[in-house]
Amino acid sequence: MSKFVVTTFNTETNAYEGMRALRELHAEGELTLYGLAVITKDTNGKLSVREAPDDLTGTAVGSLVGALVGVLGGPAGVIVGMTTGMMLGSIGDLLNIGVGTDFVDKVSGQLAPGKTAVIAEVDEDWITPLDTRMEAIGGSVAREWRSDFEEAEIAKETAARKAEFAQLRAEMAQSRADAKAKLQTRINEVKAKLDELSGRAQTKLQKLDKDTNAKIDALNDQIAKANAATKARIKERLVELRADRDRRSAKLREAGTLIKEALAA
Repeated sequence: MSKFVVTTFNTETNAYEGMRALRELHAEGELTLYGLAVITKDTNGKLSVREAPDDLTGTAVGSLVGALVGVLGGPAGVIVGMTTGMMLGSIGDLLNIGVGTDFVDKVSGQLAPGKTAVIAEVDEDWITPLDTRMEAIGGSVAREWRSDFEEAEIAKETAARKAEFAQLRAEMAQSRADAKAKLQTRINEVKAKLDELSGRAQTKLQKLDKDTNAKIDALNDQIAKANAATKARIKERLVELRADRDRRSAKLREAGTLIKEALAA
C-alpha cells in the first residue's frame, strides 16, 4: 500500500535536491514514486506551489497539496500556482484521500514560514533509504499510509441505510393511512441516499481501478529496468498493490450489492 511522504527543508535549493533524490531512489528501485510536488511557505505564511503536482494517477498528490493548502494556509494563506481542480482544503477531503488529522498536525508543525516541502506518494520496502538520503540534505520526513477510509465509510453507511429502508417499509405496511404520507417521504429520502451511495461506490471503484492500473504500469516499467535482486522486491510491491486493490474493491462491491438488495425488497 502506498504512502504519502512530506519532507520539509529549510531552503528551496535543498528541496529540489530532495526531489532529485526521490527520482534517483525510484530509478534505483529502492522505492516506487507515484507523484511529486513542491510547495513553500514564505515568511508571511503564504503558501505557493513551486513544482506543480507530477501525479501518475492524476489526483492523489494534487489533492493532498490542495487539501494541505486549504487546511494549513487558511484564509490568509493564499495559494499561488494551483488550478481550481487541485483545491480541496478541508479535513474531510484529507480523510477521503486517506490522510489522518495527526499527519496534518505533524506537517503543520514542520512547514513553518520560510520552509519548503516536497510532497510525494511512494511505495517503499524500507524507510531507511529515503530517510538517509533526505536527512543528508537537511530534510525532515513525515509519512502517512493511505488508508481506505472512504471505502469503509461507504460500506458502513450503506449497511445502516439498508436497515433503515427495510424498517421504514415494514412500518409503512402496518401504518394507518394518515401516517403513510410522512413515512413515504422518509422512504423516498432514504432511497435517494441509497442511490447517491451507489453512485459514490461506483465512482470510487472506477477511480481505484484507474489509479491501480497506472501504478501497475509504473511498477512494470521499473521491473523492466531493474537488476535481478531489485526486480524481486519490486515484484513484491506489485503483488501487494493488487491485493490492496482487491480488498478495497470488495468493500465497494459489497456496498453495491447491499443497495441492490435494499431497493429490490
